[in-house]
Amino acid sequence: MDFRQLRTFSCVAELGSLSKASDTLRVAQPALSRQIKLLEHELRIELFTRNGRGMVLTEAGRLLLARTSGIVRQIDQIRDDIQSAKGPPSGQVVLGLVPTVSCVLSARFARRCVEKFPGISLRIVESYSGHLVEWLHRGEMDLAILYGRSADLHLNVQSLGRDNIVAVGPRGCGLARKKSVEIGWLLRQRLVLPSHSHGLRALIEHAAAQRKIKLNVQLEADSFRVLTSLVEEGLGFALLPPSSVHGEVADGRLETAVVSRPMTRELIFASPIDRPASTASLAITALLREEVAACRKEGVWDIKLS
Repeated sequence: MDFRQLRTFSCVAELGSLSKASDTLRVAQPALSRQIKLLEHELRIELFTRNGRGMVLTEAGRLLLARTSGIVRQIDQIRDDIQSAKGPPSGQVVLGLVPTVSCVLSARFARRCVEKFPGISLRIVESYSGHLVEWLHRGEMDLAILYGRSADLHLNVQSLGRDNIVAVGPRGCGLARKKSVEIGWLLRQRLVLPSHSHGLRALIEHAAAQRKIKLNVQLEADSFRVLTSLVEEGLGFALLPPSSVHGEVADGRLETAVVSRPMTRELIFASPIDRPASTASLAITALLREEVAACRKEGVWDIKLS
């Protein structure tokens, strides 16, 4: 398989359109179409279904993308590293952030990256820890900040500390007045929680099981923004890091209270273990550590050092 064909395939698969891939790669659309057809001819199978809305991967196409996307990125990074040796870091870096970290870090970190490393194209992907770990293993992502037990991940990891979990409720619910609530009382309230695939849900379920409490979960939301909006509407309480709702609390839209028996999650910095980091990735990693330390110093992010 020719690398140009694989790179074209990867770009078309990601964008879902030959015209968009043509703009991105700066290659004429007929030339890209020819490369895709040559690749399909070599593999003797269709990789895309063509329809009026664009190019949709077939089952074989999804398999090829899963096996080759990391390889394509590594070769692109080798080129970027060679070019970076002559000057400032350049190339693309894909950074994964869990939603409760993204809402604190994304905007301010992106601003610093643009200012300090104009040659680096930063792509921020927001998702839950399980998805981020999978993409790191597949080579589709360079680094991530996520929650989890660092010993279980088979990645290069460094603990950033532990994030507290607090009770979150709507305006007027009384949490701000109480300042502290019993975990048993909280777990018996109507809750708005993420689904079972989310690590935070597992933590809360474990706390409930220890106390033999059946959770009252009427609504689930796997979108962090949807979850907080449901709490604002008075549809239930949530358990979240205080940093993730700092703005809403300051605006008086939400209230929080410390949980009497502290609940915490380990926050880790992770990168793939089976390949060297690119020059651009190392630069972004160092800048990320500076930004996390700045957030802690400013009191924006109350991470407890391990």
